[in-house]
Amino acid sequence: MKKIAALALSLLTAVSLLAGCGQKSPADQRKAKNEIAVGIAQDLGSSLDPRSLASAGAREVLFNVFEGLYKPTSSGDFVPALATDCQVTDEGKTYTFTLREGVKFHNGKTMTADDVVYTFKSYAESSTDSNLKAGLAAVADVKADGNKVIISLAEANSDFMAYVASVHVIPSDYTEQETKPVGTGPFRYESRSVQESIVLVRNDDYYGTKAKVSKVTYKIYETGTALVTALAGGAVDIVAHMTEQQIKGLSKDYTVLEGTMNLVQALYLNNAEGPLADVRVRQALCYAVDVQNMLDLTAGGHGTRVGSSIYPAFKKYFDASLADAYPHDVAKAKDLLKQAGYENGFDLVITVPGNYTNHVDTAVVLASQLKEAGVNATVQEVEWNTWLKDVYQGKKYQATVVGFDASMLTAGAMLNRFVSGSSKNISNFASAEYDALIAEASSITDDARRTECYRAAEKILSDEAANVYLQDMADFVAIRSTLDGYHFYPLYVMDLSTVGYK
Repeated sequence: MKKIAALALSLLTAVSLLAGCGQKSPADQRKAKNEIAVGIAQDLGSSLDPRSLASAGAREVLFNVFEGLYKPTSSGDFVPALATDCQVTDEGKTYTFTLREGVKFHNGKTMTADDVVYTFKSYAESSTDSNLKAGLAAVADVKADGNKVIISLAEANSDFMAYVASVHVIPSDYTEQETKPVGTGPFRYESRSVQESIVLVRNDDYYGTKAKVSKVTYKIYETGTALVTALAGGAVDIVAHMTEQQIKGLSKDYTVLEGTMNLVQALYLNNAEGPLADVRVRQALCYAVDVQNMLDLTAGGHGTRVGSSIYPAFKKYFDASLADAYPHDVAKAKDLLKQAGYENGFDLVITVPGNYTNHVDTAVVLASQLKEAGVNATVQEVEWNTWLKDVYQGKKYQATVVGFDASMLTAGAMLNRFVSGSSKNISNFASAEYDALIAEASSITDDARRTECYRAAEKILSDEAANVYLQDMADFVAIRSTLDGYHFYPLYVMDLSTVGYK
């Protein structure tokens, strides 16, 4: 009997221990390991090389892996990173960077001035970011001098530090950046499962303040429903870019933070497509849309209305008055359509990437509003890769709802997109006057005149109704209540080095 009793007690203890283990939630398990999981809406594309990142979502993740000589802060300033300081001489045409000593790449190699020189030359030759490539075209020479790197410009450029911060230093002798990226940032790349996850681990050799968590797993959910379900089930700890509807049902396990996305959401129009080639039709669509009503229905009134392709974080370049250029006026919209020969309206397909709930919700509201003016608008949801290939790259579409960000803190990064012939000119917008203003702004050192050029260019986009401009979207971030340290940036990035358990 004693043996049976002892065995029974032993089994009971084992069951209790197993039950205790079973009760430990995935979130608790991550906390015990000092790890976090982040839900994102898309994979990072075919290449992880910082010179050829195809989307804002990829830059958002790999911001944690790569760094430049200087880097942006959450307040929009540029501070030393891989350089300790910079001396600007020769009337703004010569930049001398003193490199930080002992910086190691994630593969263990110590960074040298030769790596920096290689990086700048490589970016100038092969970067797929047309704005960055154009900015680097002004570099006349880059050379190493001991632990210093000297960059000489053909002409002074007040935006040059923004380009410097966007050039992520990489080792000169490493050839696997596309699949196994190596940088110097607070996290290093560990692994990737295409369409499922990306794993980063803390860089314990980081020269600066070490990341607070030891591991970050980005989990990919290509529908808004899947993201919300992941939050409800405790599968992830952080999800950014949520809608107001999505955050309403969150449990007390999460805190909701509100910032802005620092992008321009619009109903982007293919100016070379059928009725949309007529400026009167595009203007009619602007009058037919009630932006405030859309904000009320999709985001509880949150978000900042914009009237062109600059968002408020750019301050001196942002023209708030353009948001009122097309007050909601269905009668005016119908009259313009009649003048253009479309008294009975026309069919319009709004193609949207289905993995972005906020864009889908916006498109649905806009379609309803456009129908009041006689435009038979329908919403077509497609997968992200299809949207990227057919709409963004192929320009085979009529209209789409997305948001475009600046890959760097320069107004040119937003406005160069609409120069005639630009590969990023999704709208097929064409204006000789616009092109001339952007060209002048890119070639002068007079900051006041550059500001005039950019603001004049913005007004042309508005006057020509290049697109139906909507908002800089409110950015709702759900973060587990046991975490803190999340900061919003004036760029579309997510800095996880400061996030940690309380």
